[in-house]
This record gives sequence, C-alpha cells and structure tokens, in this order.
Amino acid sequence: MDSTRSNPSMLRWTGLAAALAVALGLAGCNKTEEQTAGQRVDEAINKTEQAAQEAKKKAETAAGEMGDATRRAAAGAAALVDDAAITAKVKAGLAQDMDLGALKIDVDTSAGVVTLKGEVKSEQARERASQIAQAVSGVSSVENKLTVSGG
Repeated sequence: MDSTRSNPSMLRWTGLAAALAVALGLAGCNKTEEQTAGQRVDEAINKTEQAAQEAKKKAETAAGEMGDATRRAAAGAAALVDDAAITAKVKAGLAQDMDLGALKIDVDTSAGVVTLKGEVKSEQARERASQIAQAVSGVSSVENKLTVSGG
C-alpha cells in the first residue's frame, strides 16, 4: 500500500508544496521586467537600512523608558534613605532633651513629613518635641500626635 495515500497529513503537505511551486512559477512568468542582481542587492540594502533605522528608534525609545524607570527607582530609594536619616536625627534630638529623653516617643517619617506619637508630661514638652523635629534638616513638616498625660 502507498504510504502517502494512507496519511492525509502527508497528502496535504505534498499538495501545498505543489501549489506553492506552481504559484511561484506563474509569478515568475508574468514578470515583464527582470531585476538585475545589482538592483536586487540595492533593494535589499535599502530595506536593511530602513529596518536598522526603525530598530534604532525603538531601542532609543526603550532605553529612554528604562532610564526614566531607573531614575524614578533611584529617587524612591533615596527618599527612603533620607526618611530613615531624618527619623534617626529626630530620635537623637529627642533623646538629648532632658524632659523628653526618658519618654517613649514614636517617630515616623514619610517624604520628609515627621509624625510624633506617644505621651508627654506637659504641653510645653509636646511643643518642644515639635521644635526639635522641625529643626532637623530635610523635615518639611511635623504632625504632632503626642498626647499630654495627666500625671
């Protein structure tokens, strides 16, 4: 038995190959003007140059986008480092103050905004904590959420 007749997939591929060969042959016959080898080379060079220019533009665009993302990530990392440094400086300043050093005051910093939380013994101590925090370089504002205890 013939193996191509028993395999429909093989028949399809053989038919496609034959149709492609006929189509290519007819396309060549209908061409009234043949390109010389030099013309074909010139055409290929032009297409390659165009493709290279498009690829260059796409690469430049992608590089610019990557550069923007890198700059944003670096700025975000720098802001986190700055916030951590501000928090440390505020805590150090509070620890050095005679009235505030023994108290537990939570200090959080986000984008230069310092938030103070906890309890202090007087309104003066509360205000002093704000002043110490505001005096630290890089602090844009202070949210004083300290409460005055009755004791």
